[in-house]
Amino acid sequence: MHVKKGDKVMVISGKDKGKTGVVLTSFPKKDRVLVEGVNIIKKHMKPNQANPQGGIVSQEAAIHVSNVMLIDPKTGEPTRVGYKVEDGKKVRVAKKSGEIIK
Repeated sequence: MHVKKGDKVMVISGKDKGKTGVVLTSFPKKDRVLVEGVNIIKKHMKPNQANPQGGIVSQEAAIHVSNVMLIDPKTGEPTRVGYKVEDGKKVRVAKKSGEIIK
């Protein structure tokens, strides 16, 4: 998977195309990611301890990882991700600028 939790990404297709956000969670087995402020759905919640009132709650839903692109830390534009071995460790590299992604 080319993105991890905490990465800043841009949505490149779908109803939220062009929006940016931070990856909250990744689901590698399902090839999906949860991005902050993207793919908002309305969910009907029963009253419970955390939400005694219940009602309709807006929350993010997972989107496919192929629909997001990592934002280059140097230029701020969406970029593809490459991999390089440095000091015996495999690191992610932004294809546009060659910058190492932390």
